[in-house]
Amino acid sequence: MAAGHRSNSKGFGDDRYRAIIARLAEARKAQGLSQQQLADLLGRHQQFVSRYEIGERRLDVVEFVDIVRALSLDAHEILASIR
Repeated sequence: MAAGHRSNSKGFGDDRYRAIIARLAEARKAQGLSQQQLADLLGRHQQFVSRYEIGERRLDVVEFVDIVRALSLDAHEILASIR
């Protein structure tokens, strides 16, 4: 494993994963959206947003795409930034 990338069985501690989650949370806040408002856009419960933002729940790729679209972000740019 490359230096600087922590790892555990679920990957929550991986610096790259945490960077993605931080970008999503920062974008939500920058757009002035509460967790509840984003959850409403996603058709999910507020706890869904809270749990992935604090690391209690890992996002799968489809959920990531849904969140990126709801926030009008560029998924490719986010993924390319975590090299």
